[in-house]
Amino acid sequence: MFYTGLSRVIYDLAIIGGGINGCGIARDAAGRGLSVVLIEQHDLASATSSQSTKLIHGGLRYLEQYAFRLVRESLQERETLLKIAPHLIQPMAFVVPHDGHMRPAWMIRSGLFVYDHLGGGSSLPKSRGVRFPDAGWGAALRSGIRRGFIYSDTQVDDARLTMLNAVAAREQGAVILTRTRLASARRGDESWQLQVTSVAGQGATLQARAVVNAAGPWVKALLDDTFAIDTTDRIKLVKGSHVVVSRVHKEPHAYLLQNADGRVVFIIPYEGRYSLIGSTDVPVDDVNAKPEISEQEMRYLLDAANQVLAKPLFPRDIVWTYAGVRPLYDDGDANPSAITRDYVLRLDAPARRMPLLSVFGGKLTTYRRLAEHVLAKLSPLLPPMRGAWTSETPLPGGTLDGFDSVDQYARSLMPKHAGVPPDFMHRLVLRHGDRAARVLAGVRNIADMGEIFGMGLNLLCEREIEFLIREEWAMSADDILWRRTKCGLHMDADERARAAAFIEQKLKVQH
Repeated sequence: MFYTGLSRVIYDLAIIGGGINGCGIARDAAGRGLSVVLIEQHDLASATSSQSTKLIHGGLRYLEQYAFRLVRESLQERETLLKIAPHLIQPMAFVVPHDGHMRPAWMIRSGLFVYDHLGGGSSLPKSRGVRFPDAGWGAALRSGIRRGFIYSDTQVDDARLTMLNAVAAREQGAVILTRTRLASARRGDESWQLQVTSVAGQGATLQARAVVNAAGPWVKALLDDTFAIDTTDRIKLVKGSHVVVSRVHKEPHAYLLQNADGRVVFIIPYEGRYSLIGSTDVPVDDVNAKPEISEQEMRYLLDAANQVLAKPLFPRDIVWTYAGVRPLYDDGDANPSAITRDYVLRLDAPARRMPLLSVFGGKLTTYRRLAEHVLAKLSPLLPPMRGAWTSETPLPGGTLDGFDSVDQYARSLMPKHAGVPPDFMHRLVLRHGDRAARVLAGVRNIADMGEIFGMGLNLLCEREIEFLIREEWAMSADDILWRRTKCGLHMDADERARAAAFIEQKLKVQH
């Protein structure tokens, strides 16, 4: 789908890039009263923002790099996001098994004390030590590990967080253009002239008073090739790969493992039936190459896990892999794991007119604060706008209709939708929050849900497919099976093919 009538509007702000940073900036700017258009060449969250380790966290290991400002901001944002997105952000305990080759116990205790207090007040439990064997906290660990530490962080569906920021931006009046490529950009006398082309080959010229380049891995290429602006700033492209295996234990906690090479690897409960193991840090050169895990990375992650697990994992145990490219700001460090995860904002505004602001680096956890800082930089160059607002306003679905938890809200829906399986209802609320009621409008029993794919809490129904196409810019089977939901992970090849064929037919009808 392509929008018509775009050329007749001069937008206050055009944002290039539909990842978490671009969508977060769009939400914030539109809510301040600016007219906003967001341009994404593929699907929302189709690159880095759907390929993370799925954590909203302070970054415990960044304390070793003395990145105290970044960790403080991240911990504060963790608390804010817990408040505004309770359906997406789930608290989780992390166990750090301790062995002789790891960092000294006193160093870990000190780091965890700082981690507990650096961000100010926290609603999550403080860290503490644990002795093994322990039937709960030591689940799946080999017998030789005698002690460890427990601390708190949170898990998130990164793609859904991105998607709901885009939904919030649209609700505030922003125009969201997916499958739309920025072909050229030129500073005119009164505005930027942005030539865009849809996936169907339709073109339009957009006008905007300011542009934000939030293209993630493509931020530098866009500056060089499309905007023709020279800068000394650089990015380092670092691939992070993950493997998914059957659940290594039934407990709700995750593990943080300390490798002999100084890196950390997580083993995290994922999608109910699985454990997610990641990630790696591998430099890459080609921004346009599809990132894929290598055999060496698979071995690295399995070896890291097998250092602590009683039952070893083998390549045959891997059920899914994914990899993404992190666009880190190049601070000159040759070690990919030591490169800063902080963000850098660069403003180009000759004679304070028609500004272009480029976003280098950043991490999922701090996207909301990054958006505030972007608008603070642009504020003197844009029409008057309202003040910061996103820290107190829930993301779409986040009010949970006044209930205190996802569980309570899901139970409140059951009387009206008595024939809907309770486990599916719970998963639907985790994806949509109180917007789940809109997905289920008019549904009394399972027959009203239409065609059904999968099973249990991971089933995908026709009503949700229609909702995702209508409300969340879904335009392919992958958009639905792997980004807006993770239902593809829970289907076999035949079921995925059947679901994909059904989705493609729905798309033809609706578009």
